[in-house]
Amino acid sequence: MANFEDFMKLDIRVGEIIEAEFFEKTRKPAYKLLVDFGDEIGIKKSSAQITEVYNKEELIGKQILGVVNFPPRQIADFMSEVLVLGTYSKQGVVLIQPERQVQKGDKLG
Repeated sequence: MANFEDFMKLDIRVGEIIEAEFFEKTRKPAYKLLVDFGDEIGIKKSSAQITEVYNKEELIGKQILGVVNFPPRQIADFMSEVLVLGTYSKQGVVLIQPERQVQKGDKLG
Protein backbone atom coordinates (compact mmCIF):
# COMPACT_ATOMS: atom_id res chain seq x y z
CA MET A 1 0.00 0.00 0.00
CA ALA A 2 1.22 3.48 -0.85
CA ASN A 3 1.46 6.10 1.85
CA PHE A 4 1.36 9.90 1.86
CA GLU A 5 5.16 10.16 1.59
CA ASP A 6 5.03 8.08 -1.62
CA PHE A 7 2.46 10.47 -3.09
CA MET A 8 4.57 13.50 -2.15
CA LYS A 9 7.47 12.11 -4.22
CA LEU A 10 5.44 12.75 -7.38
CA ASP A 11 5.92 16.14 -8.98
CA ILE A 12 2.57 16.78 -10.69
CA ARG A 13 2.35 20.07 -12.56
CA VAL A 14 -0.01 21.99 -14.81
CA GLY A 15 1.05 22.17 -18.42
CA GLU A 16 -0.44 23.57 -21.62
CA ILE A 17 -0.45 21.48 -24.77
CA ILE A 18 1.19 23.53 -27.52
CA GLU A 19 1.53 20.88 -30.23
CA ALA A 20 -0.11 17.53 -31.05
CA GLU A 21 0.49 15.13 -33.90
CA PHE A 22 -0.61 11.58 -34.59
CA PHE A 23 2.05 9.04 -33.53
CA GLU A 24 2.08 6.48 -36.34
CA LYS A 25 4.72 4.11 -34.93
CA THR A 26 2.82 2.99 -31.81
CA ARG A 27 0.91 -0.29 -31.45
CA LYS A 28 -2.08 1.53 -29.97
CA PRO A 29 -3.23 4.88 -31.43
CA ALA A 30 -1.53 7.81 -29.70
CA TYR A 31 -0.48 11.43 -30.08
CA LYS A 32 2.96 12.98 -29.68
CA LEU A 33 2.43 16.03 -27.48
CA LEU A 34 4.57 19.05 -26.68
CA VAL A 35 3.54 20.41 -23.30
CA ASP A 36 4.66 23.76 -21.85
CA PHE A 37 5.11 23.51 -18.07
CA GLY A 38 6.28 27.12 -17.64
CA ASP A 39 9.67 28.73 -17.07
CA GLU A 40 10.94 26.41 -14.31
CA ILE A 41 10.37 23.12 -16.18
CA GLY A 42 10.01 24.20 -19.79
CA ILE A 43 8.57 22.33 -22.75
CA LYS A 44 8.44 18.54 -22.49
CA LYS A 45 7.40 15.72 -24.84
CA SER A 46 4.81 13.06 -24.08
CA SER A 47 3.14 10.17 -25.87
CA ALA A 48 -0.55 9.91 -24.93
CA GLN A 49 -3.14 7.32 -25.92
CA ILE A 50 -6.03 9.80 -26.00
CA THR A 51 -7.14 9.50 -29.63
CA GLU A 52 -10.54 7.96 -28.81
CA VAL A 53 -11.73 11.11 -27.04
CA TYR A 54 -9.70 13.99 -28.53
CA ASN A 55 -8.76 15.18 -31.99
CA LYS A 56 -5.39 16.88 -32.23
CA GLU A 57 -6.80 20.34 -33.03
CA GLU A 58 -8.87 20.55 -29.82
CA LEU A 59 -5.83 19.64 -27.69
CA ILE A 60 -3.91 22.82 -28.53
CA GLY A 61 -4.16 25.29 -25.63
CA LYS A 62 -5.68 22.74 -23.24
CA GLN A 63 -4.29 22.73 -19.71
CA ILE A 64 -3.52 19.28 -18.32
CA LEU A 65 -1.82 17.67 -15.33
CA GLY A 66 1.38 15.69 -15.80
CA VAL A 67 3.99 13.88 -13.72
CA VAL A 68 7.25 15.64 -14.56
CA ASN A 69 9.72 13.68 -12.41
CA PHE A 70 9.46 10.17 -13.88
CA PRO A 71 12.46 9.04 -15.92
CA PRO A 72 12.07 9.45 -19.70
CA ARG A 73 10.58 6.44 -21.50
CA GLN A 74 11.39 5.30 -25.04
CA ILE A 75 8.25 4.68 -27.11
CA ALA A 76 9.15 3.52 -30.63
CA ASP A 77 11.52 6.27 -31.89
CA PHE A 78 10.19 8.90 -29.46
CA MET A 79 11.40 9.78 -25.95
CA SER A 80 8.42 10.56 -23.70
CA GLU A 81 9.55 12.87 -20.89
CA VAL A 82 6.36 13.32 -18.85
CA LEU A 83 3.27 11.25 -18.01
CA VAL A 84 0.09 13.11 -18.93
CA LEU A 85 -2.66 12.14 -16.46
CA GLY A 86 -6.11 10.92 -17.42
CA THR A 87 -8.87 8.59 -16.35
CA TYR A 88 -9.68 5.29 -18.05
CA SER A 89 -13.32 6.03 -18.84
CA LYS A 90 -15.96 4.26 -20.90
CA GLN A 91 -15.34 6.53 -23.91
CA GLY A 92 -11.53 6.27 -23.62
CA VAL A 93 -8.83 8.13 -21.72
CA VAL A 94 -10.10 11.53 -20.49
CA LEU A 95 -7.46 14.10 -19.52
CA ILE A 96 -7.35 15.50 -16.00
CA GLN A 97 -7.51 19.29 -16.13
CA PRO A 98 -7.61 22.18 -13.65
CA GLU A 99 -11.16 23.34 -12.99
CA ARG A 100 -10.18 26.84 -14.15
CA GLN A 101 -7.25 28.47 -15.96
CA VAL A 102 -4.11 28.54 -13.79
CA GLN A 103 -0.41 29.34 -14.17
CA LYS A 104 1.68 26.89 -16.20
CA GLY A 105 3.92 24.96 -13.83
CA ASP A 106 1.57 25.18 -10.84
CA LYS A 107 2.12 22.16 -8.61
CA LEU A 108 -0.55 19.75 -7.41
CA GLY A 109 -0.33 19.61 -3.67
